[in-house]
Amino acid sequence: MKNYLVATLGDRLQAEAVYTQLEKDGFPMEKVALLGRGYKQWAELGLIDPFQVARQQMQRMLIWLVPFGFFAGFTFNQATQIDILPMLDRLNNSILGGIFGAIAGALGSLTVGGGLQVVITGKSGIPFEKRLQRGKYLILIQGSDSEIRRAERLLKVQPLENLQSYTLDE
Repeated sequence: MKNYLVATLGDRLQAEAVYTQLEKDGFPMEKVALLGRGYKQWAELGLIDPFQVARQQMQRMLIWLVPFGFFAGFTFNQATQIDILPMLDRLNNSILGGIFGAIAGALGSLTVGGGLQVVITGKSGIPFEKRLQRGKYLILIQGSDSEIRRAERLLKVQPLENLQSYTLDE
């Protein structure tokens, strides 16, 4: 398991100042990367974006939860014999119950699989790369829990646009 902290800065001067401050405060610089125009890019680091992981997990859960939801909804309607729409016969009401169950399964995979975060932030690409494309600079710090907490304390006093930490199983 690897811990990361990503700080977003508006321009190159701010990014270099924060990078220099981390160095002055004795943070191990082999664990710090400066990303942006003229520096490294996200793809060069070979890291997996947490939003990509959430998207993949959501897709895997969809494969199982939608058919299971359909089966559960169909079976529940058969067992209870509830008329969802009275104009339909027993089989069609059960199929409708199955469709509602499949929808519930899809919503479950969306929320539990981390897809809600993907949907809210947008499906088109990786957010960190988008920030770099917009001319922002990122400072990426990798380290243990205590190193990440220390870096957070150091960075919180800086003029950052965003500070985000995450953990990946690699």
